[in-house]
This record gives sequence, C-alpha cells and structure tokens, in this order.
Amino acid sequence: MNYFKNLTDAYPILKILGNRYVIVTVFFVIWMVFLDNTSYIEHSVLNKQLNELEDNKKYYQDEIKKDEKNIKLLKNPDQIEKYAREKYYMKRNSEDIYLIEFEDDTVKEEQSK
Repeated sequence: MNYFKNLTDAYPILKILGNRYVIVTVFFVIWMVFLDNTSYIEHSVLNKQLNELEDNKKYYQDEIKKDEKNIKLLKNPDQIEKYAREKYYMKRNSEDIYLIEFEDDTVKEEQSK
C-alpha cells in the first residue's frame, strides 16, 4: 500500500487516472468510438457511402436531363436524320461517305489493346 502511495505522490496524474469515474468514462469512450455498432468508425464508413450515393444520384439526374433534352430534339425529323448520320453513318442513296481517321486516334486504340 505504501508503494502505491509513493507512486501517486511521485506522479499526481496516477491519482486522477485511478479514479473509478475516470476509468468508467475512458472505457465508455473507447467502447463508443471503436467497439459499438453505432461507433464513430462505422458512422464514418456510412457517411462515405452516403456521399458516394449522392454523387451517383446527381450524375444520373444530369444524365436524365441530358437524355430528355435529346428526346425533345429527336421529335424533329431533321434532327433524327442528323443523329442517324452522325452516330450510325447512314446516308442517302445518292451520297458517298468518307471516314477520315487521324494517326493519333489509331495509336491510342492500339495502345489500349
């Protein structure tokens, strides 16, 4: 007993850390931060997932707006023809289509394979 008295006299912080309320509080904080199902670490993971989902939601809403705009444009027959010519290389019977490829495009395709 005298040994512990000498230690607490030499190191006053041990007197504070030896208090049962401090021990219970430290245990509670460690439990809540690391071990519980609603721990801080679990909340940070869930918040990260929530942010990713909100980013995905914003991306898909922007894509929906862009597609709605394209659908409105494609109600016009001239726009349908323009889209078919650009995307699917369609042509009229009296026309010829020439595709021009640049060297940079072919080099990138070969490197990606």
